[in-house]
Amino acid sequence: MGMSVSPGGGDSEDSPYRPLAEINITPFVDVMLVLLIIFMVAAPLMVAGVPVDLPNSSAKRLSQPKKPMVVTVAADGALYIRDEAVTQSGLVPRLQALKSQEGDTIVYVRADKTRAYGDVMEVLARVGESGYQRVSLLTQPKPGNAAGASSANGVTPVQVAPPPTQAQ
Repeated sequence: MGMSVSPGGGDSEDSPYRPLAEINITPFVDVMLVLLIIFMVAAPLMVAGVPVDLPNSSAKRLSQPKKPMVVTVAADGALYIRDEAVTQSGLVPRLQALKSQEGDTIVYVRADKTRAYGDVMEVLARVGESGYQRVSLLTQPKPGNAAGASSANGVTPVQVAPPPTQAQ
């Protein structure tokens, strides 16, 4: 900040002393450019982590990719687990058997839009009875919807909360 100095003195209104108010941003720009360069150089180094030369192994992978667990309610009311048709009474035992064989996973429930809400809720309750905690409903995205465009197979999962337990 500078002051204009001219001969004369005093603090009166007629005083020739006037403050010169201008902001000098050159030091600020210099500091910002130095910080930008530091972060541009340091950022790739932070991502790399600690370099480690891992040993080779002939062991199999621990988690093999599994087929997704999909329960389908067809337009005629028929139930399917993956591509296998099951009866209403055989749904829970079959899901429990699959859970004991393959472990806990997400169960995707698909239902034809002509099926009644109560039918779909009954299937959701039965999936919960079988012991699966993570259940998602599959929906078809609307045409022209930007969110649906990111889905690989045109199906959008919708997360469903587990059914509440009733106090006895």
